[in-house]
Amino acid sequence: MLLLGAAIVAGIGSEALAAEPPGTKTENFDRDPNWDGHNNRAKNPKPMKVVQDFGYSATTHAGGKRGEIGGVVSPDDQAAYYAKVIPEHTLDDVLTASGKLNVVENERSILLGFFNAQTVNEWRTPNTIALRIVQHRGEGDFFNVFIEYGTSRWRAGGAGFLEDPGLDNLNENVVRFPSGKKVYSWSLKYDPNGNNGGGTITATIDDQTVVAKLDPGHKADGATFNRFGLLNAVMGGHIPGTLWIDDLTINGETSAFDSDPKWDQVRNRGVHVTSYARPRFNFGYSPTHHAGGKMAGEMGGLIFRGDERYPDRMAYYGDRLEKLTLEKPLKASGKMSFRHGVTDSSTQIGFFHSTDSMKTSTAQTSGFPENFLGIAIEGPSSDGFLFYPVYTVNAPDQPGGSGQRADPPPSYIYPDGEAHEWTLDYQPVAEDGKARITVTLDGKAVTLELAPKDKAIGAHFDRFGIITTHTDGNGQKVYYDDLTYTVRQ
Repeated sequence: MLLLGAAIVAGIGSEALAAEPPGTKTENFDRDPNWDGHNNRAKNPKPMKVVQDFGYSATTHAGGKRGEIGGVVSPDDQAAYYAKVIPEHTLDDVLTASGKLNVVENERSILLGFFNAQTVNEWRTPNTIALRIVQHRGEGDFFNVFIEYGTSRWRAGGAGFLEDPGLDNLNENVVRFPSGKKVYSWSLKYDPNGNNGGGTITATIDDQTVVAKLDPGHKADGATFNRFGLLNAVMGGHIPGTLWIDDLTINGETSAFDSDPKWDQVRNRGVHVTSYARPRFNFGYSPTHHAGGKMAGEMGGLIFRGDERYPDRMAYYGDRLEKLTLEKPLKASGKMSFRHGVTDSSTQIGFFHSTDSMKTSTAQTSGFPENFLGIAIEGPSSDGFLFYPVYTVNAPDQPGGSGQRADPPPSYIYPDGEAHEWTLDYQPVAEDGKARITVTLDGKAVTLELAPKDKAIGAHFDRFGIITTHTDGNGQKVYYDDLTYTVRQ
């Protein structure tokens, strides 16, 4: 079946509808199309101050002689680190580190471990093997520690220090290490031969031990490491934590910090103000040129997950359509670029309804809004980011199917800024008589069948564009251009 992507003609302007298939429209964003927007340029939360103040210090918080590394580390959408340059290692090499640790206070994640200075663009961070140190609000003077790793393909995994390893990794089961003045001994080791050659990571905090097995296939993804040190979580949040490290041994080489080691440092000292604050949406028409269109101009930006419990925490940006339903075909195609992605983030493009897809509710039964048919970009973190078809119907208690049931498995997509071609094709009656959505990314197709009961419930749409999810979370930066889509059936 010929999809609409083949019908896009280079250089077509927004007004050139004659070359388009009947019932469709092409938008090249060579100027602002004045689409309908709701809360897509949010004013809240207000901009926040970000403080980074860590590195070498002639102090003794972590015990031992005078001299250590550490200080105030804040999550931010910009990476900040203080780290030793090491020879490049991979997941085929043994990696070891150990030392002393003092966590004064911490309200967000701080990473201590191996990483790659060229890929610290998001969290969970690709090319990492690290300890993630975090203290959740309301837990008092305690912190938690997790093993965390990320492959070169943004697939991640790990394990936490648990009170009872036989129970699930729930908040009430995570070991609470007292923070303040207490100094801990810690270690981190990666063994490429563990787990029958699949790789294991072992961490200790004093007498506590946890082992994380790399998920199947993750070692084959590969990863490269050229730094060891302190790295912030590259995400929103901005509430700082303070910790100190001393008597550090990395791959057999010891640093006592008796003097300034003059390690590699990026944004580790300074204060700035940022508008990257969840869920301060900032998307719509943009004069940029990321998605691969012929000319500058596209749509997209910073898109956080929404939250259906609060009207000001949902948003959309879309073109106005005649009323569309599931009774007739729907098609869309275009170009896109995924530039930044954070664990627990999701974005959507497709057909939706300007009011019924924005209803507030405390139900939280589905991450997707009612009356939606389109494409989602999201995890889980063990898979990195997937690009797959999604639909929901016109019933809050029957939200419909998710693309996790797509066949074959959804395409991987990486937040590396590369330009891609994509298509979306909904057929109410496919060759076998079933209703089906087919999505392609760079020519790879994945399909999703509608359950007969869902099609019977039906859905209706009056917009095409970007709409937020209904359960809150982190943000992505995504851009779209050269869009062709159904406007009437």
